[in-house]
Amino acid sequence: MAAEGLRLDVDIVDYLILAIYFVTVLGVGFAARRAIKSSADFFLSGRSMPAWVTGLAFVSANLGALEIIGMAANGAEYGLMTLHYYWVGAVPAMVFLGIVMMPFYYGSKVRSVPEFLRRRFNRPTHLFNAVSFAVAQMLIAGVNLYALALILQALLGWPLWLSIVIGAAIVLIYITLGGLSSAIYNEVLQFFVILAGLIPLTIVGLVKVGGWNGLVEKVQTSPLGQAGLNTWSDTGGTGNPLGANWIGIIFGLGFVLSFGYWTTNFAEVQRALSAKDMNAARRTPIIGAFPKLLIPVVTVVPGLIALVTVQGLGADQGDLVYNNAIPLLMRDLLPNGVLGVAVTGLVASFMAGMAANVSGFNTVFTYDIWQTYIRKDRDDAHYIRVGRIATIGGIVVGIGTAFIAAGFSNIMNYIQALFSLFNAPLFATFIVGMFWKRMSAWAGFWSLVLGTLASLTLYLGHLADVFKFNSDLEESFWGAGAAFVTAVIVALVVSKFTPPKPEGDLRGLVYGMGGDATSAETIVAGDKVWWRNPVVLGGIAVLLAVLLYIPVW
Repeated sequence: MAAEGLRLDVDIVDYLILAIYFVTVLGVGFAARRAIKSSADFFLSGRSMPAWVTGLAFVSANLGALEIIGMAANGAEYGLMTLHYYWVGAVPAMVFLGIVMMPFYYGSKVRSVPEFLRRRFNRPTHLFNAVSFAVAQMLIAGVNLYALALILQALLGWPLWLSIVIGAAIVLIYITLGGLSSAIYNEVLQFFVILAGLIPLTIVGLVKVGGWNGLVEKVQTSPLGQAGLNTWSDTGGTGNPLGANWIGIIFGLGFVLSFGYWTTNFAEVQRALSAKDMNAARRTPIIGAFPKLLIPVVTVVPGLIALVTVQGLGADQGDLVYNNAIPLLMRDLLPNGVLGVAVTGLVASFMAGMAANVSGFNTVFTYDIWQTYIRKDRDDAHYIRVGRIATIGGIVVGIGTAFIAAGFSNIMNYIQALFSLFNAPLFATFIVGMFWKRMSAWAGFWSLVLGTLASLTLYLGHLADVFKFNSDLEESFWGAGAAFVTAVIVALVVSKFTPPKPEGDLRGLVYGMGGDATSAETIVAGDKVWWRNPVVLGGIAVLLAVLLYIPVW
């Protein structure tokens, strides 16, 4: 990747803003270290966090490379159809997690998503998911680290490898020191820093193109044309920028990929598990859904601005790949001082995303692999030590996977392929097992394995041109659908020929099987005060998602 065209004209003020941010982040890590007295403090913040903190951390943990660089790249490449990733592909699933699934997670007192699978199914299912989750988190951490390195390279002119190592070292220090609490408090800080960086960029960009109406006119004369300004009206077939029809969008993205990611991805669920009580845990993803509704203003819109202001954007290589839409806008539009805030906001977003991946990885490695299969019954200090070593190991592996991410001109295509491979079959296994008590332990294992293989087969066939799709993203939609359908069918068939688990073992793990937390009354109930009621808040969030579509149908 060439760097000269991305060099930013920074001065001492910009460097000072960035330095202050780094010092603050590390200070939070040192402060959080004092509160760590047990492994539960290190990995789950002692289950003591208020809902507003975990809610902001929940959405901030997702504001990494996927959100900032990836969604801006998609905005430039696919136009307003990128909004589907938010209003269909995120908010409904976040609400479902809070209302329906958190009572199972939090009420069963599990420490991770793989641990829930072990209790619901068996140890082979648990081990397969723990290992696949660890691999996925290292691959996704590499995406965030690559994007962070891209900014440091543009800012300082360092080689890519040096930028990757420096970025990794900063995240390593504060996660190793303060564990999940350090990650969460920094994610709340990073949420506001991210907005402080992206809002000025969006405003200046809109002023440059003549406001929203000026942007609309310029997009209409761009290669995207009017189709770049629509979300649903061109989805009767595949003749739209995304190359997908409404069935693939609703079923592949809106159901399988979205629910698979938001409801089973431990890097996100971990924030809710750290909440102080059941109601706070349920509200965590729903609180995060409200800023999620508006994040496209500072991601998708800048992508469109880059499309119409950066000559030649969309080249297959060099500085003009879609991934560079945000850095190119920063280079062209922002004055010093504001530039420093924007750079700091981008750095914050990538650090938040990578920290979420690493904190999820070290928890699953320590609890679900090391403690369960390698070293049982050791004292608490041993597992804290292992967690810190796992953090170092995860960062080192993430450095390697960052170079894999560097090979993709649009990292959203890469990361959606990962989600269809790892999250879609897991969601199918989860949802069937959570609501059907007859699903057997071995049905859980084989549905997860064969669902993953179905998605992998479709992806490899796409790469080899055996299966034809209109775009990489369309393949990820259908790959997710294939994984889900395969996993459900396998679950039904294998359950027919294998014995179910005893009902006593399913208490609190299956709907209607006892346990106050997972009763129908608990799932539909909430706080009497409306703004603390998960069902009421969730209904408002979904309604807003529908209403926001109307002007851009």
